[in-house]
Amino acid sequence: MNYSKSLLLILSFFVFLSCTAHPKNDNSLLWKVSGNGLEKPSYIFGTHHLIPVSFLDSVAGIHDAFENTEQTVGELDMSNMAEMQTELMGHSQLPEGVTYDSLLTPQEYTQLDSTLKSLLNVGLEHLGTLKPTMLSNLISISFYQKYYPSISNEANIDQYFQSEAINRNRPIIGLENTEDQIYVLLNSQTIERQAEMLICMVQNPDLLKEQMDELQEAYHSQDINALFELSVKDTPNDPCPSTEEEKNALNKDRNIKWLEKLPAIMADKPSFIAVGSLHLPGEVGLIEGLRARGYNVEPVS
Repeated sequence: MNYSKSLLLILSFFVFLSCTAHPKNDNSLLWKVSGNGLEKPSYIFGTHHLIPVSFLDSVAGIHDAFENTEQTVGELDMSNMAEMQTELMGHSQLPEGVTYDSLLTPQEYTQLDSTLKSLLNVGLEHLGTLKPTMLSNLISISFYQKYYPSISNEANIDQYFQSEAINRNRPIIGLENTEDQIYVLLNSQTIERQAEMLICMVQNPDLLKEQMDELQEAYHSQDINALFELSVKDTPNDPCPSTEEEKNALNKDRNIKWLEKLPAIMADKPSFIAVGSLHLPGEVGLIEGLRARGYNVEPVS
């Protein structure tokens, strides 16, 4: 496990896996935003934070859309990764006096330790100071790299677009700062709730693998409707359900804030906006949100 690379993946992995609400949209990962006073169109593209850059060759119109814009917008401005990683690690530690011995039963402790050693070759002896959500994301990323090893050595899509913007001397704008994503990832749930969700993941690896397979297939099919349906479907007897508040913190609440910023950003310069795919569809998604503000939002295919 490359922990430096993993820190970047952790910042955004579950951003992609966030949830939203109805209705369906036409199938596309790439959307053209025009009208409502825009002199030139902007484009919004739904990323998967763990899909390699080579996937872009299968997306019709993506390179033209990028070339025809003048600035790049992402969830984060990734230009200073060292500072971001330092800040992330500063918030990743368990509160003083809290240990996994106090959070878990002896059986749960043993299960977690065994899972970490199996996936990461180190257990709670070395990782036991990290918050449960950090361990959840490390486990998820390790599972993903195990079953989809092609991601291991390639830059991800979000990094690619920002690197290409730098190469063209274009501005990069982050819709959030590191503190925003750290709050969602590490501080929006109590430590006890984080531990509950962590041990549920450890005890249900087949469910995690099934969810990853379904998301992988839907994204490679560029089927935003399927992605949307996966994000809202109710799994019978789901052992690890999220609360409505937790779902909103990952997606709806952030979309609302982004929709306040995007009009001014697009009015300033035609923009290429690359954010996690599940921020696009649904009544609380960016597509419907931009339409409600008077923009024409059309799939590019």
